[in-house]
Amino acid sequence: MTSIRAALVILLSGVCGAVAGAEPAGDPPWRYTFEKPGPSWAEEGFDDSGWRQGPGGFGDGKAPQSRIGTEWTTDDIWIRRTIELPAPCAEPALYVHHDDDAEVFINGRLVASLPGSLSAYRVVPLDGSARDAIRPGKNTIAAHCREKRGGQFIDVHVIDTTRIPVLPQPEATKRLFMSDLVTRWAATVTPANAWPDYPRPQFVRDAWTNLNGSWDYRITPRRQEAIPETWEGTILVPFCLESRLGGVRRPLSDADALWYRRTFTATPAAGRRTLLNFEAVDYRCRVFVNGTPVGEHTGGNTPFSVDATPALRAGVNELVVRIEDDTEGMQLRGKQSVSPVGIYYTRVSGIWQTVWLETVPENRLASVAITTDAARGTITVRPTVAGAAGGRLRVRATLAGAAAGAADGPVSEPVTITVAEPRLWSPAHPHLYDLVLELVGDDGTVLDRVASYAGIRTVGKERDEAGHLRFTLNGKPIFHWGTLDQGWWPDGLLTPPSDAAMRSDIEYLKAAGFNMIRKHVKVEPRRYYAHCDRIGMLVWQDQVSGGLQPAWKLLAADPPEARWSDEDHAQFIRELDAMVTSLENHPSIVVWTPFNEAWGQHRTVAVGRWLAHRDPTRAVNVASGGNFFPAGDVVDFHAYPHPSFPFDPARYRDFIHVVGEFGGHGLPVAGHLWDGGAGNWGYGGLPKDPAEYAARYKESIEKLAALKDKGIAAGVYTQTSDVEAEINGLLTYDRAQAKIPAAELRELHRPLGLE
Repeated sequence: MTSIRAALVILLSGVCGAVAGAEPAGDPPWRYTFEKPGPSWAEEGFDDSGWRQGPGGFGDGKAPQSRIGTEWTTDDIWIRRTIELPAPCAEPALYVHHDDDAEVFINGRLVASLPGSLSAYRVVPLDGSARDAIRPGKNTIAAHCREKRGGQFIDVHVIDTTRIPVLPQPEATKRLFMSDLVTRWAATVTPANAWPDYPRPQFVRDAWTNLNGSWDYRITPRRQEAIPETWEGTILVPFCLESRLGGVRRPLSDADALWYRRTFTATPAAGRRTLLNFEAVDYRCRVFVNGTPVGEHTGGNTPFSVDATPALRAGVNELVVRIEDDTEGMQLRGKQSVSPVGIYYTRVSGIWQTVWLETVPENRLASVAITTDAARGTITVRPTVAGAAGGRLRVRATLAGAAAGAADGPVSEPVTITVAEPRLWSPAHPHLYDLVLELVGDDGTVLDRVASYAGIRTVGKERDEAGHLRFTLNGKPIFHWGTLDQGWWPDGLLTPPSDAAMRSDIEYLKAAGFNMIRKHVKVEPRRYYAHCDRIGMLVWQDQVSGGLQPAWKLLAADPPEARWSDEDHAQFIRELDAMVTSLENHPSIVVWTPFNEAWGQHRTVAVGRWLAHRDPTRAVNVASGGNFFPAGDVVDFHAYPHPSFPFDPARYRDFIHVVGEFGGHGLPVAGHLWDGGAGNWGYGGLPKDPAEYAARYKESIEKLAALKDKGIAAGVYTQTSDVEAEINGLLTYDRAQAKIPAAELRELHRPLGLE
């Protein structure tokens, strides 16, 4: 989502020659002043003893991702500090995030003039005379920042670019804002009914045990590796540590570890395995059963399983999970921030989706990949088998209970069913074929059986009579019209309070005449996509964002990219692949978006090519609103408040043209705000009343309709609901009120010609 003004963040600390991410022990506080000092204020020998003293960073708390140690609300600030660099930097740089104008000095020498603003951290390499300013031992770092419009923040790191630090959290960022806002579903949530629904709707086995409910928890220093002997209290899984519904409402520091504990009952049996399934845990975790490590996982947004069988005993077993979450740094985090403001929201730590137990055959179907072809009427299943190799896959398809086809073949090859007179999946007609998948041994014994489903559809693109590229579905042009959907909730944060609550958003959008949702830098529970499959809603799925980002240049020529290490890039790809693997069978998903704007944008062409090869059945929007590279299928522009597009036939002829974000018209609704006293905002300023709000929305739709005639193939309105300080949703954050009723929205959408 397009950033409202991000503030300056320059974190000044010495990490060259030290352990990356570690603050030097015993660092002194900063000296700072709000009054213009003398001309030699940045020099080494300057007497700053009369200046105030305080910890960094400095700001007013309104800047995204700011870490406030000392309040700063004036127009200007000057800061100084002496740091110790124990060894020269191999590749010296500043680690910078600024708004609006800043100057940085090392030992009296100006090493960086930083005009304008960024929306996240940026590495600014130091070379030439700037590099020469640094020396082993003591170095005086000084900076001046000017910010006259609010959103102040300054703090500065000297780093080695070969070791990007994980930034520490000052004490002020270790507190949470406690809103009283809740949804109507929250009142019915109890430990006995917390997300009781089967979590994997496209790969269903009958035998499973839900482990949601009350767990013990403990927060310890991260250095502690031993399982705690005592516990602090209980937390309601699957709601995170920071959420109201979790019951703790406490942030996790990057110096802490979060521990969970509960018991479960098991009956081990020969030829069976007991799997512990975690739908999502943020961010790094280790799993123990009866004190024995049984698995670990890195990545906060996708499901994983660990085999508990080796540590299992008959009867009662103890399950412990240890979690670390830095929230920021290089890990993928989406909209989470240690200092939520503007377009960034309250952080999420720990278990935030369902945990469940499954007993499975030793020789079994581990997973399947399902593809379809609308022209041929085929459903193709590619199995992955665990246990002994060999056997056959048997597939049977039904539609509304009537037989539709069957096929079988060796598990080493895809198995294809050809359906006579297929009923194709589309938003208007979301037909789904139920599937029974059986792993059959060489002697004909059924070793494993799972239930699934498929929607027969083909995603494509073609030129219209005017030469504009359009999305197609099943060979026919379709205009994608949707909302930017954050998927955040006031009581559960990333976790909806219930399955019914989650489904209600989709049903509202469907009734309002939208045929698409852009799921924004978040991966939902797998049940969400099953609802989209059944309701008939196209999905553009973003990768969760994070890490270093370059300057944001939109569609300008010669765009920059962030420099990511091979290790960080490999983790990005692992998490991207995990998302695709967990969601690729859903017919509703038609577009993958690896980057939003310039957030974490790196190796863009390589990522686009990798993703197109990984899943050639869908379109790739490689950087929605981001720095444009000729990769993927889409060129995407973000414009607020009204939609627009910088048409350039020479550069963009071979790409589908979309307005991936626009609108963001805000309207505060009293009694339904996250924080009534905060800087609630919308793009283009707030209207004076609901009538003006509706008029602005209508104007945006009319402009989009005109752009559609010129070649725009999709539009994404910001956004489904309010989120914290953002009051630009069609629904209030608690989903209690629609600012424009669904039926009225459907009428307003008629100029788009969707019906």
